[in-house]
Amino acid sequence: MNNDNESKEKLYIQLYSIHGLIRGHNLELGRDADTGGQTKYVVELADTLSEDPRVEKVELVTRLIKDKNVSADYSVPIEKVNEKFSLIRIQCGGGKYIRKELLWQHLEEFVDKSIKYIKSQGRLPDIIHSHYADAGYVCSELTKFFGIPFIHTGHSLGRDKLRKLLNDGVRMEDIEKRYKINHRINVEEEIIYFADMIVTSTRQEIKNQYGDYNNTNEEKFRVIPPGVDLEKFYPYNDPDQVQPEAEKYKGIIATKLKKFLSDVDKPLILTVCRPDKKKNITGLISAYGEDLELQKKANLAIFAGIREDIQTMSDNEREVLIDILLFMDKYNLYGRMAIPKKHETEYEVPELYRIAAESGGVFCNVALTEAFGLTIIEAAAAGVPVVATNDGGPRDIIANCNHGLLVDVSDDKNISQALNKILDDKNLWQTFSENGIKNVKKYYSWEAHSDAYLDEIKKLLANELEKKDTFAPVGKKLLDVKKIIITDIDYTLLGDDNSLKEFIDMLDKYRDIIGFGVATGRTSDSAVQVLKEHNVPVPDLIISSVGSELYYNHDEKLIYSKGWESHITYKWNREAIIKLLKQFDFLEYQEEDTQRKFKISYYADESKSNLNKVKEALITNKIKANVIYSHGKFLDILPYRASKGKAIRYLSYRWNIPYENILVAGDSGNDREMLKGDLLGVVVANYSSELESLKGSSRLYFANRKYAGGIIDGIKYYGFLSEGKNKYE
Repeated sequence: MNNDNESKEKLYIQLYSIHGLIRGHNLELGRDADTGGQTKYVVELADTLSEDPRVEKVELVTRLIKDKNVSADYSVPIEKVNEKFSLIRIQCGGGKYIRKELLWQHLEEFVDKSIKYIKSQGRLPDIIHSHYADAGYVCSELTKFFGIPFIHTGHSLGRDKLRKLLNDGVRMEDIEKRYKINHRINVEEEIIYFADMIVTSTRQEIKNQYGDYNNTNEEKFRVIPPGVDLEKFYPYNDPDQVQPEAEKYKGIIATKLKKFLSDVDKPLILTVCRPDKKKNITGLISAYGEDLELQKKANLAIFAGIREDIQTMSDNEREVLIDILLFMDKYNLYGRMAIPKKHETEYEVPELYRIAAESGGVFCNVALTEAFGLTIIEAAAAGVPVVATNDGGPRDIIANCNHGLLVDVSDDKNISQALNKILDDKNLWQTFSENGIKNVKKYYSWEAHSDAYLDEIKKLLANELEKKDTFAPVGKKLLDVKKIIITDIDYTLLGDDNSLKEFIDMLDKYRDIIGFGVATGRTSDSAVQVLKEHNVPVPDLIISSVGSELYYNHDEKLIYSKGWESHITYKWNREAIIKLLKQFDFLEYQEEDTQRKFKISYYADESKSNLNKVKEALITNKIKANVIYSHGKFLDILPYRASKGKAIRYLSYRWNIPYENILVAGDSGNDREMLKGDLLGVVVANYSSELESLKGSSRLYFANRKYAGGIIDGIKYYGFLSEGKNKYE
């Protein structure tokens, strides 16, 4: 087998994890609520997959962050982790680091730039795999465009979160305000519908969490538990695996603990988690604080994320950390409880588990709810027994590894009783320790996870599901085409049957390499109807309603571009504009069937002073809008980001097609903006006087023929369909 064929058979995998601080080394786990287990999981998954000979390359696509409050590492567009694994950072929503709930409004930008990146690679990924709902939204949009097989891992789900918050007494209005929970749940329904495969860590996750969703189909789910890096999380009693830096980091941790603990030789009760209420840290402190005998036997160490100044942290984290300090004070745990401010995750955390094991201690994960519980398998690998919540993932992990006790954490006494049981019975402690070390290799190595994952991908690619209601064909075409022709319909494309037939024949000849679109003042339905009446093939894309709407063609079914809507909706206030313009008698509001969500249409005379009055009124009232006048009688008000020209430039950006490879043709004032600038413009001979002032523009050809004949003349003038470069390339 030659190298080319061998390369084609190997997999190109893209993982998407948008929020959180992600880099290829020294992850800042626990820095905030968005930088937790998911971050660690996706990096380790990508790294392990890259080592498999079946994989050609792995890309982890995340958000580019340029913020003086975080490391400059997060602002590097491409970070090469190893020869086959790279982090790809795409900017959206500015440069500041913001929590995931604030990213929803910026995800269309992420979609656009992801499409542009994919096109720049000249090859579609074999698989896209999203992590969490925000990335799931992005990947569901990508799979619509390209038909790429789509895998999703939720990590947590909106309905489950909503139920727990309501049970905790949080008001629905407050939940919606902070978490945008209804939008998240709606997005998750769409993700479940479009995903070809959904990976979960446990079977309980499928039944108890995804079971709440209308689109859940059990055939899509695969249980593949995450793995643990056994080179880092090696057993406390295996001298052959000790890393060169181990003593250094062990010394650093010992120094941190000595600052808090009077007797560092006692067994250590350890927890490592984010400062989040659902982690139930105060429940663990209460269990320890209420049991004086337990305090005599063991110390308590809580590594709750990374903090500089509690006062500057988010509300949830600040409240949890303050509660930790208050509970420490309440039970007077000074000298027996450690709460270090920082821990280095790559080397210190594995050493923490081994220190707990060497002391004869116990690891605790007593979260109120736990989707999986990665820390529990890390503890198993190090050989430290665990006390874990009897919820979600820990049930499966303890069943497999048999290295600890499950407890109902709603009663703090259950936690202390389990801790006492393990600490008091040395044989039980030893059994749990040995079981964890042995069974974690069997069930939770990254190699086992990667093998199962790639086996499922192989099945998926062999039986690729046919997606419903997607427009992958046009997406794949726009991925491949190098040039696009976009023309107005009335009085530009249509008007002369003979030249129209000549244009259609030319389109048919070059259909595989040239994209075809129309930009019209008509509605999309009207545009399709009139084109069919004249035997014009339905275009690949339709810019309708003077540029306020954009559609893609999938087997003659139009798919509305939510990306374009998201782009133009900024500062658009339709009702305010209608109310303001009622003062002008020279404006006549057009019929309702011409009005659109992002277009307000009037009849108006040709008076320049009247047009200026409209513009001045909008400016005086601080309303940003695009005012377009055409054919001497039509006045359209659009969002200031919308027009035919802006829509075409948006398409150029999204599909990575240079301006000089886009030819546009028009005849009237509502074509004016697309005819100006760097696109290759053609004005047909029957043009309106509104375009007279454009004569002399550098990239604008005034044709000698009318209608479609003028378009053909323009194509020849630019050498647009020649095999070599056109005159502006």
